[in-house]
Amino acid sequence: MDALSSSFLSTFSTQKLLYRTTPPPPSLSPILNVRIEEKPQQTTTTKTTQPISTSTTPPPKTTSQTPSSIRSSSSSSSSKVEPSVPALIFNALDDIINTFIDPPIKPSVDPKHVLSQNFAPVLNELPPTECKVIQGSLPPSLNGAYIRNGPNPQFLPRGPYHLFDGDGMLHSLRISQGKASLCSRYVKTNKYTLEREAGFPLFPNVFSGFNGLTASAARGALSAARILTGQVDLSNGFGLANTSLVLFANRLLALGESDLPYSVKLSSNGDIETLGRYDFDGKLFMSMTAHPKIDSDTGEAFAFRYGPVPPFLTYFRFDKNGVKQPDVPIFSMTRPSFLHDFAITKKYAIFADIQIGMNPLEMIAGGSPVGSDPSKVSRIGVIPRYAKDESEMKWFDVPGFNIIHAINAWDEEDGNVIEMVAPNILSVEHTLERMELIHALVEKVRIDLNTGIVKRYPISARNLDFAVINQAYVGKKNKYVYAGVGDPMPKISGVVKLDLSKGDQREDCTVASRMYGEGCYGGEPFFVARGAAENLDAEEDDGYVVSYVHDENTGESRFLVMDAKSPNLDLVATVKLPRRVPYGFHGLFVAESDLNKI
Repeated sequence: MDALSSSFLSTFSTQKLLYRTTPPPPSLSPILNVRIEEKPQQTTTTKTTQPISTSTTPPPKTTSQTPSSIRSSSSSSSSKVEPSVPALIFNALDDIINTFIDPPIKPSVDPKHVLSQNFAPVLNELPPTECKVIQGSLPPSLNGAYIRNGPNPQFLPRGPYHLFDGDGMLHSLRISQGKASLCSRYVKTNKYTLEREAGFPLFPNVFSGFNGLTASAARGALSAARILTGQVDLSNGFGLANTSLVLFANRLLALGESDLPYSVKLSSNGDIETLGRYDFDGKLFMSMTAHPKIDSDTGEAFAFRYGPVPPFLTYFRFDKNGVKQPDVPIFSMTRPSFLHDFAITKKYAIFADIQIGMNPLEMIAGGSPVGSDPSKVSRIGVIPRYAKDESEMKWFDVPGFNIIHAINAWDEEDGNVIEMVAPNILSVEHTLERMELIHALVEKVRIDLNTGIVKRYPISARNLDFAVINQAYVGKKNKYVYAGVGDPMPKISGVVKLDLSKGDQREDCTVASRMYGEGCYGGEPFFVARGAAENLDAEEDDGYVVSYVHDENTGESRFLVMDAKSPNLDLVATVKLPRRVPYGFHGLFVAESDLNKI
């Protein structure tokens, strides 16, 4: 999910770091530091499962070697440094904590459950490897790269592990002249690099490692000991960069809410290089959202951060050249809230103060430090998007409105009314612990800024999330939405197209859909406009919907290209991938012309 990452911790330095490459394993047994290499599939026979047909391919052809600045997995094992005596002692204490003090009892933090099926990591990187187009052809509008981010733990978890705790790995499909190659690389974060060099985990898992006072005290003391003995250096951050990506001011950034962004680059052959943490010339010194909003008309970016101490919310923006503007602290948010996403219009920024937040009483009882509060009344906050302070911030009570993701928002009636579209989590108490019980109902929310009246209309009764639009319509009134069908969450069994104009007639807005077939699941769909740069008058839905899809029956992964205008989201092309791509979070498409500017 979304990208939901560990944002209640922040970093305090802007130093850049060097990076290296990859390691290791998927096994789910209670073995400690094991590295398991997963080989690319060489010959695969696929069962007929919509939209997958039988085919056999030769061994994948590698189009390039790992760059010299990045060590390969095979060379890394031979250069591994033997752990020091303090490291051995701390690892033994870590094992005691994970085995006796806080073992992974709950399914939501049990690695054998969390990392089952295609949630299991691929723990060796994949250099650019040629793929086979097995159905249709890749259209010229897709010349560029589709890149998706997601959690992929570098090491076998030794104790509790939540889906959001994995190291960020980018899976990039480079497309050029009808051909495609897949590359999978870790984002070389400070956490990844330190643990890579040590050969074992050094940092506690934020979402799963602090359940209860005893576990929190034990892991906190162990972390402090590692810092004091020099095993861990927090000056370059500890984030995962596992949630999403954004292209802004000619920079491609991998994002996670617990750290600064990481700048990455794609080479001409499709390989991925981590350039380091990016602090916007020293002006961004703490974390930021993994869901910034880009106004395609002005070139500006809008973002925020949130945390466990006041101000619990801070809003800020960047001009079209990537220059960060001053922070706007929001002190009218009086308690910490899980603020994963937001929305903008041409005049405003909109935030949701939901029922999920810091929950110290639950942690004392042995639960997660982040949980739901059923007594809290959800609110929507609206602030002018060019505000210099929070004096014009307005809050509106919206009981039971709990969003993790926002789809879009726009102004109506000369800016006196705002309409926002977002999936509302009906079973909010299950959001972090029992995601399979989540039902997200897409709603249109109409806010009258003068009267304070808030009206809500359901758009579809289906369980929908990971929704996207044509990115040219961010902050503007749009008609179409493409959303993933949860079956159950976080698995996505298909994609639907919604027509928001039908919501005013109080009817289901679904106008097209494609289900992937029994045992086949994808992730967040992404809309790619057809030749948008050349055709400024193109219709909003003139383009393609793309996604990685995995067949759990055969163990194969594919890349699907669907016609966004067709009533059945007809398949335009299917690309067989040289190995499986695990389920992940958010991605984006970067056109060839933009790749050349990075």
